[in-house]
Amino acid sequence: MKFKFTNIHYILLLATAVLGSSCNSKKAGKIAKADPKPNIIIYLTDDLGYGDLGCYGNPIIQTPSIDKFASEGVLLTDCHSAGTVCSPSRSGLLTGRNPYRSGFYYIQGAYGAHMQNDEVTLAELLKTQGYETAFMGKWHLSRLEKSEKYDEPGPGDQGFDYWFASTHNAFSGPKNYGKFLRNGEEVGETDGWYVDVLTKEATNWLTKVRDKSKPFLLVVSTHEPHTPIAPPEKFSSLYDNATVDSLEQTIKYGGVDRTLYDISSNKKEYYGTVSQLDHAFSDLMKTVEDENAYDNTMVIFTSDNGPEHPVNLEESQGTWEEPIRDYCFGTPGIYRGMKRYPFEGGHRVPGIVRYPAKIPAGTTSDAMVVATDFLPTVATLAQAEIPTDRNMDGKDALSAFLGEKIERDEPYLWLFPTHEDTYFRMPHMAMRYDDYTLLGWFPEKTEEGTLVEWMKSSVPVKFALYNLSTDPGQENDLAASEPETVEKLKPIMIRTWKKIRDEGPDWGKLKSPKPKAASLTN
Repeated sequence: MKFKFTNIHYILLLATAVLGSSCNSKKAGKIAKADPKPNIIIYLTDDLGYGDLGCYGNPIIQTPSIDKFASEGVLLTDCHSAGTVCSPSRSGLLTGRNPYRSGFYYIQGAYGAHMQNDEVTLAELLKTQGYETAFMGKWHLSRLEKSEKYDEPGPGDQGFDYWFASTHNAFSGPKNYGKFLRNGEEVGETDGWYVDVLTKEATNWLTKVRDKSKPFLLVVSTHEPHTPIAPPEKFSSLYDNATVDSLEQTIKYGGVDRTLYDISSNKKEYYGTVSQLDHAFSDLMKTVEDENAYDNTMVIFTSDNGPEHPVNLEESQGTWEEPIRDYCFGTPGIYRGMKRYPFEGGHRVPGIVRYPAKIPAGTTSDAMVVATDFLPTVATLAQAEIPTDRNMDGKDALSAFLGEKIERDEPYLWLFPTHEDTYFRMPHMAMRYDDYTLLGWFPEKTEEGTLVEWMKSSVPVKFALYNLSTDPGQENDLAASEPETVEKLKPIMIRTWKKIRDEGPDWGKLKSPKPKAASLTN
């Protein structure tokens, strides 16, 4: 049985005239063997909110380059990250699988989690079709620094020919960051801001390093606008004025209260960082044009999850007294929740795709797309075989990029199974079904057992229901007024969750890494 997802036009985006009309009814059709294999660029930002760009309705932040990019392709109004926090989202994007199947219950390192060697990534699939592959930026799927204690697979083990990456964010600050590794070798302190260093490295790879006779895959994974935030003054100064102060009152933060003290003077730093990101993205896109790769390159621009939660000492019960979060002014637009939240604002993210050879310019699409869909979409375009020896959650989304819907065999689940008091108001999972989203809570964790043991033995016992077509802000729980809908969806959520839950590894019992599939070792 298939569940057809009917999606929503959202008021927030209708005012964005630069994007033009909705996608026409042009059929995606099959990919012909004679079609040239497209180059692929995935540009993954960190903690960029659904409402943080001009083309998504932000009244303050200036993003002219990304807005122009959106006018050259399709803007997705119902695009979602694979998870609600960093590492799970990145795992899902690269593998096409719900990250909980791969054991990413939280971020890399938690409970021993890292991407295992037997996972098959998009880079590995494309290499079977003659692609040259590169990764730049934040990895956060394994510890890149090798030691006697840690020897985990890195980008080079997961299909990337060339990589310039850091294990985590630039926690010491985005300027002159000193923990990059290039193909396994420490680089030392770099000159400039994280995103600009990535742009320089990616440009050098595109223009001087790669074999230009081959199609390429380039993944650029920025630190920005994750905290800590410290943009060049030329960008932050754009937002140090009374007009911005007045517009700031119109910004929503997913139903999350702001802090109990005034941190408004810091907002210019966040807004400036997004403009800095826009500028760096423009430089990279110029390189693509200079390399005569504009028409036959699919560029996917997106985010790993919703915007970071601002500090609120009352709500966090004093546990989040982290000054870097005083700079969190990202917005999920009209949606509820932020990073980590299974509510819409935690995983609905910007999604823009430009591929002039096949996608009409200046279009929008309200078809639901999840980052797990990128692998099967790109694999199909590259005529690479998608693995059949494992459960895949992604679907070929090229039709969605042309304004059509996607039929899924199972609904998609987003999760954040915490039991901490900080998140006591938060559901543990969300499931999308047509216009509805069903939220589920696990039973309360007892003092016995670990978090993973609790999660892997639990199913949802409490539920909430929202209709996103009439209530995108998820303000009106319909569980009491539509009990028949809840009873219809509950067994689907529980069945889907059990399949994912039972496949995920128990890191405490995992003894040794599994080998790569034989078909991908050569």
